[in-house]
Amino acid sequence: MGKQLDKMLERINKNEVMNTYRKHGTSSMAYLEICEVTKHFPGGVVALDHISLSVEKGEIRAILGENGAGKTTLMNILYGLYQPDKGKMILDGKVLQGHTPQKALNLGIGMVHQNFMLVEAFTVLENILVGLPPPQPLLLTSTRVEKRIRELSRKYNLPVDCQARISDLSVGEQQRVEIVKALYRDAQLIILDEPTAVLTPQEVEVLFKVLKEMAAQGKTILFISHKLKEVCSISDRITVLRAGKVIGTIPTSEATHHKLADMMVGKEVILKLERPTCPSGKIVLKVSELSACKSRGVEVLKGVSFVVREGEILGVAGVSGNGQLELAEVLTGLIPATRGKIILSGKDITGSLPRGRIDAGLAYIPGDRLRWGCIPDFSVANNLVLKSFWKDPFTIHGLLQPQKIVGSAQRLIREFDIRTPSSKVEVKKLSGGNIQKMILAREMSLGPSILLAAQPSRGLDIAATEYIWQRLLQTREEKKGVLLISEDLEEILTLSDRIIVMYEGRIRKEMPNENVDINKLGLLMAGAEIG
Repeated sequence: MGKQLDKMLERINKNEVMNTYRKHGTSSMAYLEICEVTKHFPGGVVALDHISLSVEKGEIRAILGENGAGKTTLMNILYGLYQPDKGKMILDGKVLQGHTPQKALNLGIGMVHQNFMLVEAFTVLENILVGLPPPQPLLLTSTRVEKRIRELSRKYNLPVDCQARISDLSVGEQQRVEIVKALYRDAQLIILDEPTAVLTPQEVEVLFKVLKEMAAQGKTILFISHKLKEVCSISDRITVLRAGKVIGTIPTSEATHHKLADMMVGKEVILKLERPTCPSGKIVLKVSELSACKSRGVEVLKGVSFVVREGEILGVAGVSGNGQLELAEVLTGLIPATRGKIILSGKDITGSLPRGRIDAGLAYIPGDRLRWGCIPDFSVANNLVLKSFWKDPFTIHGLLQPQKIVGSAQRLIREFDIRTPSSKVEVKKLSGGNIQKMILAREMSLGPSILLAAQPSRGLDIAATEYIWQRLLQTREEKKGVLLISEDLEEILTLSDRIIVMYEGRIRKEMPNENVDINKLGLLMAGAEIG
């Protein structure tokens, strides 16, 4: 009876699949078919609006779109983290019902998240085994797993050291482990979410070769990104999402950056900003032999020295974890310097508290805007005066002046094009791009002499990125200094007048941004010795 029921359900399933294909006019069954998938979130937010697309076996499909376009929501549904309100998903002829992450793994769906899901204290081998039942017999677990990992490493050119601890690996090596982990689970459909965010140019090149080899071996890749250059260099076809809808799918061979940008944003976007000649002035920030320690007395900055002049942008390039975050924290007074000096507009602020540094003319856009850049539960108006609410005109005789705070907020909202229903809206209800505009508005309203901008466009879509970049160039033209810390080489090369490269807490090289060899820059970021 049980076998008859299984066969009956299988026939129903196949009929349902074929009916779905006929409905959508598909002549042959694709490997992955997403049909009219819709997802709502509380508050009436439509995250996905009748999304339909099909992906062939062995295809590298790019999913492109702005923040809030629905890319991540769609992938989370495919991986079983969310359930759709309507619609169907069909993988290799099977309708996905009651989908969960465990079912996704069993069906051969693997996902490499932007923030790697690895246990740093574990070895590579231990991380690959996490969550899996041990093979039998148990005593042969290590030998069998290592043999399988070596086979996968050779087949896909993904060398990994099974006994290395994750904490000792570079970002590129950690990403390799994530991909091997998915392959070890026999993933046939692999989702990569912003996979190049923290890689050097050389690591990106290696990753793309690996992905093309995987596709040639029959794996299907979904490549999620908002970087036009990357999707054009890796994908077979590109699907563009906007506001939860599919705007279109085009062969990569027919795609241009301008066409894709127009599809993403719905208007013309300037993809290459001009950095006009701007003669630099006097030194506004001088850092000399700056050193600092963090947890357990580990030295994270090792004798860093540089200057920033009025009317210039100094770019700090480097792979994440090489001291850039700590440099920002020392400059803003969040952690103390153990040695060296910080001179701002002729004043020694090395021992000053954060408020003293603000008063001396230092503005700061932190790398994590929600954690360090704002108070999400506060209103836009209150966030805009976080660094000045105790001053006239916002406080008089110890009393806050709500009308003055709101009036100032309304002016900044207009000036910086912050898209919000009103100044009283909680910041957590704004998009990432509008939160970043609000932080920039607050910092520039202080009238600083130097702006420290850490990862200013991280996680922003193309339109918001364009706006932030234009504002940074405008700040430079206003004869202020800008210290730009970024892991995005396109951002560094577009905005900087000079570039310094950080590696393991030291400055490896300083160079003008004129005809920079991007390959050489990538090697420096990876720690290579270059003359």
